[in-house]
Amino acid sequence: MIIARKPYPPDISDEEWFLIIPYLLLMKEDTERHHHDLRELFNGLRYVIRYGIAWRAMPNDLPPWSAVYQQSRRWMETECFEALVHDLRAGL
Repeated sequence: MIIARKPYPPDISDEEWFLIIPYLLLMKEDTERHHHDLRELFNGLRYVIRYGIAWRAMPNDLPPWSAVYQQSRRWMETECFEALVHDLRAGL
């Protein structure tokens, strides 16, 4: 994927992305479809976590804070991060 913005330090690498994308896609079938690139939504979440900022303080060249927040909530509800950690501990 080509990012049309200058990358931020917490942006996910290609190697990390290919490892995590199957887990981020573990969502319910009735989940609303994305209007923003999943990778950019994940980069937005990483930015918020890395810098400990309020959602509304996200840079304007990332997806809107509300989209990143909503997608992050969906990921939390499906426990995709727990599944990733479990599989990493089990050696994939």
